[in-house]
Amino acid sequence: METNRTLGRSGIEVSALGFGCWAIGGEWSDLGGQPLGWGKVDDDESVRAIHRALDLGVTFFDTADVYGTGHSERVLGRALGKRRADVVVATKWGNLFDEDTRVLNGQDASEQYVREALTASLTRLGTDYVDLYQFHLSDAHPSHGARLREICEEFVREGLIRAYAWSTDDPARAAVFAEGEHCAAVQHALNVMQDAPEMLALCEESGLASINRSPLAMGLLAGKRQGPQDAGDIRSKPPTWMQGFNNEGADSDWLNRVDALKDILTSNGRTLAQGALAWIWARSPRTVPIPGFRSVEQAEQNAGAIEKGPLTADQLTEINQILER
Repeated sequence: METNRTLGRSGIEVSALGFGCWAIGGEWSDLGGQPLGWGKVDDDESVRAIHRALDLGVTFFDTADVYGTGHSERVLGRALGKRRADVVVATKWGNLFDEDTRVLNGQDASEQYVREALTASLTRLGTDYVDLYQFHLSDAHPSHGARLREICEEFVREGLIRAYAWSTDDPARAAVFAEGEHCAAVQHALNVMQDAPEMLALCEESGLASINRSPLAMGLLAGKRQGPQDAGDIRSKPPTWMQGFNNEGADSDWLNRVDALKDILTSNGRTLAQGALAWIWARSPRTVPIPGFRSVEQAEQNAGAIEKGPLTADQLTEINQILER
């Protein structure tokens, strides 16, 4: 497998595997106390994990201003330091939050807010440009998307960003951004349990990269079996949009289906997580999965998937037969 991929039609080269920086933001919540992070984190360990990822050839890091209410961006900026020019940084905007109380307190899809949000992200990241700027409100009205697309084009002309994308699971919304010259990607959910054929078709037709969040299904495709004990972990109190979980933790039906795939996913000496990433690479040459991480060990395991490469076409067919799709 080629270890690098091009970020859509931007010409920006990234590693075939990116790292998602949601988890390293630490604990945060909504106004009702719903946890939105992945529990407590050790910032020094997060920095060590990012450095290890860089050493292993990972050059694409995806965060958002709201992750940890700004904390993820600050940790990523600290970790990259003088190596900033060697990597591709993606972040997102659209959510409102209070850094002091670590609370998500609203949304803003207005044209007035986007420049304010970008300026704040640049400061937290310690950089003067963002490689890929992504609209984070997945269900915003398409008319908002059209206006924000034009503002992103202005940012490209000003040198503040290199390219942009919409983080959404709706191909129709993604297509609105795709009309812009410097739209390079769409970020959407994709994993072996949650295929997205329409979105992958749009990426192929429009020349976009497919950036894949939840590639390990919130840990279910990494062998996680027990519900987390940490009350600050979103999986301890799963919101309704989180597939594969219920009030007791991981959904038994999901776990049974994962078990049925285990022999295929762990072929060629792969871990279960590496097999899940291999499925994504086999699904489309445009895919760039962004698994999360909180430790050097997780960084090493995720990066280890690269040398194993994608699953075969026959293995994809076998998985579809097992999942009856």
